Amino acid sequence: MKGLSRRKFLNGTVTAGACVAAHAWLGNRAWPLPDTPAGGRVVIDSSRRVAHLPRNIFGSFIEHLGRAVYGGIYEPDSKLADSNGYRKDVLEEIRALGVPIIRYPGGNFVSGYNWLDGVGPKKDRPRVLERAWNSTETNQFGTNEFVTWCRAVGAEPLFGTNFGTGTPETTVALMEYCNVEKGTRWSELRRQHGYERPHNVKFWCLGNEMDGPWQIGHIPAREYGLKARDAARQMRVIDRSCQLIACGSSGPFMPTYLEWDREVLEECYDEVDAISLHRYYGNAEETGGDSSKYLGLNLAMDRQIEEIIAVCDLVRGHKRSNKTLWLSFDEWNVWYRARSGKYVDGDRQVAPHLLEEVYNLEDALLVGGLINSLLRHSDRVRVACLAQLVNVIAPIMTDENGLLRQSIYYPYSWALQYARGDVLSLAPEGPAYEVAHLGRPIEAGGRAMPGLGQVAYLDVTATLDQTANTAALFVLNRDLDRSRELQVDWHDITPAKVSGCETITGPDLKAANTFDAPKRVTPQKLETAKAGSRMTFQFPPRSYTVVNLSLA
Repeated sequence: MKGLSRRKFLNGTVTAGACVAAHAWLGNRAWPLPDTPAGGRVVIDSSRRVAHLPRNIFGSFIEHLGRAVYGGIYEPDSKLADSNGYRKDVLEEIRALGVPIIRYPGGNFVSGYNWLDGVGPKKDRPRVLERAWNSTETNQFGTNEFVTWCRAVGAEPLFGTNFGTGTPETTVALMEYCNVEKGTRWSELRRQHGYERPHNVKFWCLGNEMDGPWQIGHIPAREYGLKARDAARQMRVIDRSCQLIACGSSGPFMPTYLEWDREVLEECYDEVDAISLHRYYGNAEETGGDSSKYLGLNLAMDRQIEEIIAVCDLVRGHKRSNKTLWLSFDEWNVWYRARSGKYVDGDRQVAPHLLEEVYNLEDALLVGGLINSLLRHSDRVRVACLAQLVNVIAPIMTDENGLLRQSIYYPYSWALQYARGDVLSLAPEGPAYEVAHLGRPIEAGGRAMPGLGQVAYLDVTATLDQTANTAALFVLNRDLDRSRELQVDWHDITPAKVSGCETITGPDLKAANTFDAPKRVTPQKLETAKAGSRMTFQFPPRSYTVVNLSLA
């Protein structure tokens, strides 16, 4: 390769990898075929499987930001608090949902956080100026309170670590505090704090969005990769079973997207298990307010996942490695309204109202589509976190008297309840519309996003739980004006009955739930065809639907 620098060569291979990913992405799309029914068709074959469903793809996220912690999950002065200061209504709601894993404590917050400020006697914990969101942090809630709360709601903790102002030493000290039983400096400190048994935290994020100039301690990719490698090697000494997630690109809008991921993994591939992905979606500049474009944006998630997979596998090939990395999509949601001014500046207050996005019907439909995209890629995406869980860009809001389920709560809850067993590989056929161009994303200075191409009106995924003898269909109808018919042919299994079918839909895409009107956007029961080897469904316009089936 005379005359070609290593950097140019690697940049070229990343581009080629992205092209391969894009080809795969297009190859899985729904295209109208001559013999396809007018609405669409899908054949379900139990032997065609994506993966056994990793439940952690339905995780969530709690950051020390706004009212996510204080006033969200922890409010000792509330009439709704238990003896630990946890809000009982929120705790019971999360436990009933069955959220499997929750990322903490950030987010941008973590890059300036000293975990030692949040442990030990509460009277001795300092009040500090939190610099990511310009808020006052009381540190009355920290590592031990979070792990205790996770155990109470039945969730696995996913710890983010400080790679901004922090060092590998501070990260390793936190792991020792959490995971070593006794006999060392930091394990004995935990025992002094009243926690004799180790927390045994399995999942660890090595920093947050370190590619972003907005991040405290932002550093170049190579420098971050070396830092992550150093920390990971030390962490393996403490706990060989831990799962370590390297910090990937903050999103495809970044000018260093894919190149950052490649350079990071070239430094730390052998020491980590996964790489993170982040992305927020909105119906603003990127779509021009066009709801038909907006409801296709989950296909941008498909593309992003497949591009990052291509980079991971490129580095794997260069290293001649036998290890395949998995992906952690540990920040995703709709977020485009509460993004500037008073919504992101805490004015040095305790628990200010920040990022309190109000979600409407079309947001819920897109969230359903994004869940479908995660299911389609569950062979490589093993952790994903809806960001966030309470009050801050969240499905659940609180006030002094109780909680509110926002519109996006429902597709998320359906995934948690009904998606079980194996994710099936589907190739739906049916009509589509074209989204040739998109604009610039909401992020300041971000690159314009590529178009989506042909967008199927019906986006379909399915799971099959042969142990429980159940199956579930998850269907997004992007058609804003008309219902769409879907013919489902069951190849080697036959449903015995439809156990339930619920949809979220309505005439007003902008309808939202509020504390005064909490049921503007709620599930409706949908009549379906009788169970059998061939079933035909009618899905309402602008709807997201779950069909739960019992098998013969």
